[in-house]
Amino acid sequence: MTGILCADVIRTVFDDRIEEIRDIDPTMTVLDYLRTVKRRCGTKEGCAEGDCGACTVVLGELADGEMRYRAINSCIQFVPTLDGKQLITVEDLADADGSLHPVQQAMVDHHASQCGFCTPGFVMSLFALYKGVHGGEPAPERDLINDALAGNLCRCTGYRPIVDAALAVPGYAREPDRFARREAETAALLAGLRRDRMLAYQGQGRRFFAPVTVGELADVLADHPEAVILAGGTDVGLWVTKQHRRFDTVIYTGNVAELHRVGPVGACLEIGAAATYTEAFQRIDDHFPDFAAMLRRLGSVQIRNAGTFGGNIANGSPIGDSMPALIALGAVLVLRRRDRQRRLPLEDFFLGYRKTALEPGEFVEKVEIPLAARDGQFHVYKIAKRFDQDISAVLGAFRVRIADGVVREVRIAFGGMAAIPKRAVNCEAALIGRPWGAAAVAEAADALDRDFAPLSDMRASADYRRMVARNLLEKFRIETTEPETAVNLLAEVE
Repeated sequence: MTGILCADVIRTVFDDRIEEIRDIDPTMTVLDYLRTVKRRCGTKEGCAEGDCGACTVVLGELADGEMRYRAINSCIQFVPTLDGKQLITVEDLADADGSLHPVQQAMVDHHASQCGFCTPGFVMSLFALYKGVHGGEPAPERDLINDALAGNLCRCTGYRPIVDAALAVPGYAREPDRFARREAETAALLAGLRRDRMLAYQGQGRRFFAPVTVGELADVLADHPEAVILAGGTDVGLWVTKQHRRFDTVIYTGNVAELHRVGPVGACLEIGAAATYTEAFQRIDDHFPDFAAMLRRLGSVQIRNAGTFGGNIANGSPIGDSMPALIALGAVLVLRRRDRQRRLPLEDFFLGYRKTALEPGEFVEKVEIPLAARDGQFHVYKIAKRFDQDISAVLGAFRVRIADGVVREVRIAFGGMAAIPKRAVNCEAALIGRPWGAAAVAEAADALDRDFAPLSDMRASADYRRMVARNLLEKFRIETTEPETAVNLLAEVE
């Protein structure tokens, strides 16, 4: 594949027609493209890191012959990732005669905007909910609305009138909106944009490759081992917007269908490296509901619609939320370089701070979670300053298998306690072969000091992290042996 001709253009559906995009930097964000090139200034820049939701847009995609819509943060999404998709902004929602979309009209009638800066983002998040992206019902419940809006920050209006507007939308939606009326035409346009080979784009001296098969991905990465691998952009996007880094070559995994597969295969639940948290959520909930409950707190809907398991792992962050849970479940990575695959336990993948076992030209292909991990007790706990949309101070994952009252198998992993997501091997050793009770857990808690020497930072002090780790172990014991006590303690807290 060496010497690939980068002659393709980026093609997207915009304003109900096919738009061809040429000669832009491949790392230009969708937000910057909208505001500086298209002069679509309804989409706002707030944080430029995917936190505030002011930049929310919606992508329409053709999946299994049907249109699917998902809200994303345009401030960290690179323009070439729009290839083959429909881009919808707040300016697109009103009908040709000027009548507002039901979401917009509900926002107006319920006085859900003051300064108005955040309003376009709220409108787009509710539009995505209205279109059923998150399994919404005709009249979404309050919890579903709260979840849809968790990634949108409002500093002046307050959320009550916005939520009131969201609850009222079904009363306005008596007729199909213009997107529903044009769905067949849009689907036909997107079908015509579908690629059967890799997108190879060049702009302003930089290259962007978007393979469509695992084989293409393996080949182009082997030819360009120096390239930055882009998945959901929830971290790489910040390298551009916050660190002002520029990349000569970017390889995007999001168009590789095989990497989006999620489901049981043999004795494992397999999760493709490009599967987003949204795509994998239901399968994980089917097999590991406590893991799914934690994923509900990983970022916002916009982040979960873009962020991937493979990206979270390959990034190697010590506070990546999915990794302690996967380690506790005994997950194994499948790594690939050209035609060679190798399997590596996830806990052995992390070598040091942001340093992994990936070789040049190698990538994460999928994650395998043993279904046998369902045997026993498994809980995940995330400790952060906010319930939604916050980075963990400590995340603990615990799995124990008990037979005849004795611990036969145990896996405990933490994030935020070391330079890498890490197993608590001394803590585990203090529990194996012991009765699962308060005495053994107290000794195991003391052993955590031999496993971890946490740092103090803006999220938590080292002493706080040590205390939390001990308390989470005790919490796990109580919840697995004294469920009534756990319920009473929760009631006291509430």
